[in-house]
Amino acid sequence: MQDLAVFGGPRTVPEDMLETWPPLTQEDRDAVNAVFDSNVLHGTSAPNAVALQDEFAEFIGAKYCLVTNSGTSALHMAVASLGIGPGDEVIIPAFTYWSTAAAVLHHNAIPVFVDIEPDAFCIEPSCIEAAITDKTKAILPVHIHGMACNMGPIMEIARKHGLYVIGDACQAHGAKSDGKKVGSIEDTCGFSTNRSKNLSSGEGGLFVTNNEDAFRVAGRLREFGEVVVHGEDREYNAYGMGWMYRAHEFVNAFCRAQLRRLPANNAKRQEFAQYLTAELADIPGVEGPYTPPNREPVYFSYIVKFCPEQLGLDVPVSLYKPALQKALAAEGIGLGQWQNVPVPAQSVFTDKQGYGKGCPWTCAHYGREIEYRGEDYPTTIKFIAEHAYLAGVFPPNTMELMERYIEGFKKVLSQPAAIMKLIDEAKKA
Repeated sequence: MQDLAVFGGPRTVPEDMLETWPPLTQEDRDAVNAVFDSNVLHGTSAPNAVALQDEFAEFIGAKYCLVTNSGTSALHMAVASLGIGPGDEVIIPAFTYWSTAAAVLHHNAIPVFVDIEPDAFCIEPSCIEAAITDKTKAILPVHIHGMACNMGPIMEIARKHGLYVIGDACQAHGAKSDGKKVGSIEDTCGFSTNRSKNLSSGEGGLFVTNNEDAFRVAGRLREFGEVVVHGEDREYNAYGMGWMYRAHEFVNAFCRAQLRRLPANNAKRQEFAQYLTAELADIPGVEGPYTPPNREPVYFSYIVKFCPEQLGLDVPVSLYKPALQKALAAEGIGLGQWQNVPVPAQSVFTDKQGYGKGCPWTCAHYGREIEYRGEDYPTTIKFIAEHAYLAGVFPPNTMELMERYIEGFKKVLSQPAAIMKLIDEAKKA
């Protein structure tokens, strides 16, 4: 039996093997360089902006799309375009990136949090109705980690109570729920094209909807609240509170080139993930992600669960997880995470900072006391404690890397005594 790399043994994954995302090709470079040649560098009517909107709407299966400068701005437009504003409540999962809730706060509305599913980790539909009040205007499901939410019951609840559904698909380009792509199901939806996302442009976003009124309102919001019609004199009249959410043509051109390869790249992520999950099922001590039968994820993140009891180790996961991460990292297998507490436990909510002086919660028009406590979301807390994300489960990495990963997992997890040694060292430190 080989010594673990953390104790001086050979490393499983070579140091130069892991490739970064996204894969870049000459097609990407040619697309960006063509923008220089065109001398059209910005604008909502610029050729790449218009083409990207048409192409992404077709990909998702939605009627309308607007390109934006970030996923957060796309989400803000998705909220604001439906008329949600001061005094309105929007139901959000407690586990998400905090910009989901920020998009609600940006329009002076109130985020109300509910817990997540215990297996797929999206918003738990059975928790939603208890959170609905006479102030609730929308449900905002987040398709987290590339996993689509269970949209059937969510849409039923929304119809029953006359609520909008706003999608956060920033991590889920191409994911499906009941055979439909996310973004085509909800009333409005926002996507991110940040460098890390399945569809990358470096930084950017996409707003989609099937609602013509929301589309028109969002178009005004994106550009200072004005109505700007290509080829006509500009009125310079703001019809509402707007922002500067336009995207740059270099970004649009790059995103179009990446969009053409998105299906193939998603398929490769799925191939890697399915292989890893099947192999990890035979390795005690960890588990891969669960996929419900009605959903098709695109694996923005590959989730690994830490299970000390499977190795017969009577230690809390709070000690087991960092010890195992340390051992795997020495083998060249990176496992990390970006969220350490539920979003409602973050200071902006617990301290009700908002826009200052407690607004929107203390605004005269609101009139309902709401309290944010992280401990109210036990499934979210459990997920954060027990899981981490495996790096590099995407192209241009290859199946050879996935095989090395499995080799490393087997090596480390076949030596529980070595893991316990790391745990004991951590206790003494």
